[in-house]
Amino acid sequence: METKKTEYPQVIQGGMGVWISDWRLAKIVSMLGGLGTISGVIPWKVLINILQDGDQGGHIRRALATFPFPGHAEKILQKYFIEGGKKKGAKYKQAPMFTVNPSDSLISLTICAVYAFVWLAKEGHKNPISINFLEKVAMPHLYAVTGAMLAGVDFITVGAGLPFQFPKVMEDILKRETAEYAIPVDGKNIKSWTMKFNPEVFFGAKLPPMQKPKFLPIISSNLLADLMIKMVGAENIYGFVVELDSAGGHNAPKKRPIDYAKLSKLGIPFWVGGATASPEMLKWALSVGAKGVQAGSIFALSEDSHLDPNLRKKIRRIGFNRFRLDSCLDFIKNQIWIPNFIKSFASLVLVKCYKILKVKTDAIISPTTFLFEVACLKDTLSEENIYNGRKRVCNVGGLVTLYEKPDGEIGYRCLAEPEESFLSKGGNLKDTVGRGCLCNGLFTTCGLGDPIEPPIVTLGIYFGFLKKLMKYKNDRYWAVDAMKYILS
Repeated sequence: METKKTEYPQVIQGGMGVWISDWRLAKIVSMLGGLGTISGVIPWKVLINILQDGDQGGHIRRALATFPFPGHAEKILQKYFIEGGKKKGAKYKQAPMFTVNPSDSLISLTICAVYAFVWLAKEGHKNPISINFLEKVAMPHLYAVTGAMLAGVDFITVGAGLPFQFPKVMEDILKRETAEYAIPVDGKNIKSWTMKFNPEVFFGAKLPPMQKPKFLPIISSNLLADLMIKMVGAENIYGFVVELDSAGGHNAPKKRPIDYAKLSKLGIPFWVGGATASPEMLKWALSVGAKGVQAGSIFALSEDSHLDPNLRKKIRRIGFNRFRLDSCLDFIKNQIWIPNFIKSFASLVLVKCYKILKVKTDAIISPTTFLFEVACLKDTLSEENIYNGRKRVCNVGGLVTLYEKPDGEIGYRCLAEPEESFLSKGGNLKDTVGRGCLCNGLFTTCGLGDPIEPPIVTLGIYFGFLKKLMKYKNDRYWAVDAMKYILS
């Protein structure tokens, strides 16, 4: 069912994790009148892992068949596609890792991946689609934006950093000029490295007609809103997504409340994210001047997300238990005939017996050094024994930091890589303590990781929607149910 698009959708679906918000989920939300968002994190590895799984349904191959420079798509399929999929339990062929001078094949792979995802999300309808990038994962940006624009993406949403450079990158690509992106470098003499890319030079041919996507930066304060306007100009900002500290993923530390009246006076539309997936919070957001809300966890736990089905079922079940526990505790509390010491004992027993979903704000686990919301789940990196039992390895490189080597060259290190490797690159051992490999963990969470890698799950702190969408702990729901609930 396609719902007629409106100028300002009341619901923006979050671009979650690695491939949790895939093209299918984004397409469904968009066709229901929201702004569907694709996760644009480490897209090159997502693509080749899907191809190694046999590209069920042939969707990726169908999208790549429309790529305007077919030779590039053909090389990717020849190298990575496995008819029928790799053997069960086998490792994926390793994806190439980014440097400031990526190979032509990696550039091609990144462009084609994002193109395919956006093309599939837009296929068969005319409602807008967004793709979400993490500013911190900076080296692929020039190529990922090119792929998105070639596929006609309508919006680009960017968080986990200050995305000042995106409007200029989009403008340069649109004008067929050389786009640039400066990446910070940890060094005494080198403070940044500028990557450059001209798509027409790379492809050796003219680009097809394109449109400039609307820009939706993610902010967490009035100060950042003012700073974004100062740096890129109000005319280059379609709207803001204001993420509160209750949002999932990488989010901001607790801070002074947002001044929504001041934000409204800027004249730029905004949406509020973080524990806002309810009709009551939508009503509140509209009352403070927002155009609507951004919601993530409610869609991540729907049957339409790419969250591993077993994890999704487990999270819904123990998340639902929280409300069953609250009901039991309220019942005991209201029994005036029961002595207080018995009430206290019974409550302690219930809390001990019930498995309920907890989400903690972890200031250490992410190699980005940003706060990260982690769901406390058995057999995931949130458990100390699982974390300690994992062999540290850095073979994806999505969150590496650039540093200046003694010889003046650029090096790459990650706080979650093996300690001896990090030390050999001039790092401090204490900085590695408690750091986890989000790259591998999040790939397992979405079902595209290697068997030996434990998952890590990020969610927001609000699960009130579960008691509205589920009657029993093993119930399930879909994105259409989530949209109907929020908009009700």
